[in-house]
Amino acid sequence: MRAYAIVRCSGGTTYELMHGDLVGRLWSAALPIDDARVSEAHAMVSLRERELRLIALRGGLAVEGRPVNEVGLAAGMEILLARGLSITVEGVYLPASVLGLHSPSVMRQVVPPVASLLKAESLRLVAGYAEHASAWIWSSGACWRLTIGRERSRTVKPGDQFEVEGECFDVVAIPLEAAGQAPTRAGGGVDAPLRIRANFDTVHVHRDGAAVLVLSGVQARIVSELVVLGGPTHWTVVAGLVWPNEGHGAVRSRFDVSLSRLRRKLRGARVRTDLVRTDGAGQVELLLYPHDVLEDRT
Repeated sequence: MRAYAIVRCSGGTTYELMHGDLVGRLWSAALPIDDARVSEAHAMVSLRERELRLIALRGGLAVEGRPVNEVGLAAGMEILLARGLSITVEGVYLPASVLGLHSPSVMRQVVPPVASLLKAESLRLVAGYAEHASAWIWSSGACWRLTIGRERSRTVKPGDQFEVEGECFDVVAIPLEAAGQAPTRAGGGVDAPLRIRANFDTVHVHRDGAAVLVLSGVQARIVSELVVLGGPTHWTVVAGLVWPNEGHGAVRSRFDVSLSRLRRKLRGARVRTDLVRTDGAGQVELLLYPHDVLEDRT
């Protein structure tokens, strides 16, 4: 119950890539490439419209000699990352449905390859391994495994239920056509919904049909990178995209300062400051409420 692609690097090593996996120079990338021509977060795999797509983040992609911003993955495809450096798609596997979780706090959500359930004001499912999480769920290839606290890991499948921090979770099968992200997302339920238009170098925030805030520069880039990434991401990934040539210490300082200034601007425009949310474990995300609408024009 997982959509994935098998990709082979020029050295012959193969990797299984799933929705949300990064290709790049970051040590944490699902497909790490130790080459100066490759960006830290060069590209990302995304499940969209019933297919796995490779989306360029801060690096270039080319297929059959033509530059592309994104491409649907297909067996036999060769994707150029830099001159003389390519990856080859060995196979793509798209099941009828993928694994998801649902609870009172977590709306039906696709489970990434490794995920953590974090307790803040409520439980949240975030991508990646968070050391102080209440539970972890991951794909072992043949099945999905779950560990709650100090309990032994166990296999989970659709129809199962489990309890974390007093909250009951349902393990569900999400049809593939309902699992992919769309560029524009909308829903219903809160007063004064926001319409957020991300243009990369600028971000326009509208409320009640009127523009209330325009972000530019670094603050706009942070929001736009979160839009492209499409879900909770470790701050080092976002900061690496915004400041690709800076050292870790300098980047951390810049990121913290920029995030503080961004929240002050949101507060000054009477826009909720949790629009850009951090969880205390290094994850940062764009938090959309049910009526909010996001327009990705990056």
